[in-house]
Amino acid sequence: MIPFTACAAQYFCLMFGAMECFLLAVMAYDGYMAICNPLKYSIIREEKACLQMAASSWISGIPVQIGQMSQLFSLPFCDSNRLNHFSCAITPVLKLACGDTAMNELSVYAVALLFGTAPFLLILVSCVKIISTILKLPSATGKHKTFSTCSSHLIVVTLFFGSAIITYLRPKSSHSGGVNKFLSLLYTMFNPMI
Repeated sequence: MIPFTACAAQYFCLMFGAMECFLLAVMAYDGYMAICNPLKYSIIREEKACLQMAASSWISGIPVQIGQMSQLFSLPFCDSNRLNHFSCAITPVLKLACGDTAMNELSVYAVALLFGTAPFLLILVSCVKIISTILKLPSATGKHKTFSTCSSHLIVVTLFFGSAIITYLRPKSSHSGGVNKFLSLLYTMFNPMI
């Protein structure tokens, strides 16, 4: 059981998830530039450019998540404040609402598409270009070294986006409490530890 004010405070953690989506895309772009355009890499590795890319990743999630949070907590809630979840994620809190949650659910899908799909596509394009560049390298040692540099990022991206996409973009009828808990552990705890 958790009071709604504590749940709203915990909801700010979702901003970090939105920030992580864009930060992973920036990291993929960094890897792309380092491997595919090594001569231009020094331009984007300037401290000012790195700070701007990181800051834009951090700031991007704040307004959208605050809007979603205010929309979510303006709903009327039933008497129960028991969540079948580890944290105050959107879907378990929506299950406690008594009113019509159709707009909230649409908002969740829209934000998941915006914050999930756009960075994921950028990462995917970067990875395809990196892999095609790696395959053109003449030495097996060079291929191995370059691919090992990218593989850890690919694992984190796959775990993060895979679990988040399954959690937020699957139909409401197929939401299972146990599966949602496991997936939320992947993208909130396991990925940051990696």
